[in-house]
Amino acid sequence: MRPIKDFKEFIKDGTVKKITPDLNRALFLKKESERRKIFLDELKRKIGIKDDNANYIIENSYNVLSEILRAKLLESGYSASGLGAHEAEVSFMKNLSFQDSDIIFMNDLRYFRNGILYYGKVLDKEYAERVLGFLNKIYPKLKNLLKTEKEVLEK
Repeated sequence: MRPIKDFKEFIKDGTVKKITPDLNRALFLKKESERRKIFLDELKRKIGIKDDNANYIIENSYNVLSEILRAKLLESGYSASGLGAHEAEVSFMKNLSFQDSDIIFMNDLRYFRNGILYYGKVLDKEYAERVLGFLNKIYPKLKNLLKTEKEVLEK
């Protein structure tokens, strides 16, 4: 897999555009990611992680993280769209001072999630467990970077 481009390159090529910060949409995405995370936690507790549901766990974990990253992008006055948008969102993690190892894991997760959606890739319980561990490590950090509902409503 090729290394992820710098966020500035995505701005330069037009994948990312500078916009007026969209705090309401960012708040919506934050809430959506919270609901999806709660659902994943409940699924793990009630059903567990198995090879049979690994792809579902991986896809939804990716969606939780991509929604919260997208929320931070919108809050920061950026919007990514088109080919490379998801990669740009991952690249934005560097601007948020995440470690390279976390950015690499997130980019790998993006790649494998695309494999599931577009190429019928089947992943296993072991990888799903690693993804959930990553989600539980990164999600609180991303969530804490976002404005609270009270801060958004006061604007």
